[in-house]
Amino acid sequence: MLGFDDSYRSVAWATTPANKIRAIGSQEGSVLVVPVGSVEQHGYHLPVGTDTMLATAVSMASADAIEEDLPVLVTPPIWCGYSPHHRSLGGTLTAAFDHLLTHIRSIVEAGLANGFDAVVLVNGHGGNRALVGAIVSEVGHAYPDSQVLGFTYFDLVTEVIEEIRDSDLDGMAHGGEFETSLMLHLDTALVDQDAMDAEPFDEPYDLADEDLLKPGPLGVYRPFEEYSESGAIGAPKRASAKKGTVIFEFLTDEIADLFREIHARNR
Repeated sequence: MLGFDDSYRSVAWATTPANKIRAIGSQEGSVLVVPVGSVEQHGYHLPVGTDTMLATAVSMASADAIEEDLPVLVTPPIWCGYSPHHRSLGGTLTAAFDHLLTHIRSIVEAGLANGFDAVVLVNGHGGNRALVGAIVSEVGHAYPDSQVLGFTYFDLVTEVIEEIRDSDLDGMAHGGEFETSLMLHLDTALVDQDAMDAEPFDEPYDLADEDLLKPGPLGVYRPFEEYSESGAIGAPKRASAKKGTVIFEFLTDEIADLFREIHARNR
């Protein structure tokens, strides 16, 4: 799941020899994928590496789906994200925004130095949105002959989610129905189904976020203990591995199509 799974070995940067990495990068329209996650509390029932695991898993599966058709590799994940709002509940490893910006920019630039035509950041943590946007702008401006792109993977699932969700709008928040379903699909052993304590997402500002999958235009900072004693918000008890499989397969198809488009536009 973190890049060493045998089923995805052919697209993993970490298990590829250096000369082959350069050979893949030198091909026309080569695409380098960089998963960006976080290590932060996700309530009592999910592991702290949830965001990193999910971003990496969808990146690997999507790259693997197209690997025979175009030159693509996936780097080891950026596992530390911007998560100061989770620190008070424990289990969280975070870093300063400027430090992360410099670090991830360096990774992207190193990828470009290996000849890749495009680098795409696949983000799995809402707190990284501004960080990913800044890197896309800064590195894109500095390297006009290459293309740097970035997106948050769960922004892609709005349509399919409405067909399968059982919770109300506030049920797919942090550690809720969405993330718990995906983790049940990937590895049931990592989900403590007897510890699914969570509270509905109750944000007082009407223009702020309503759900993980419905961010609002108003940014608000709150430490997470103001939302939930456990650190989870939403409806994890409505999650299922079946839903997670539907979501994961939908994401794999959508992201694979995006990778194909990036390849075609950079040949």
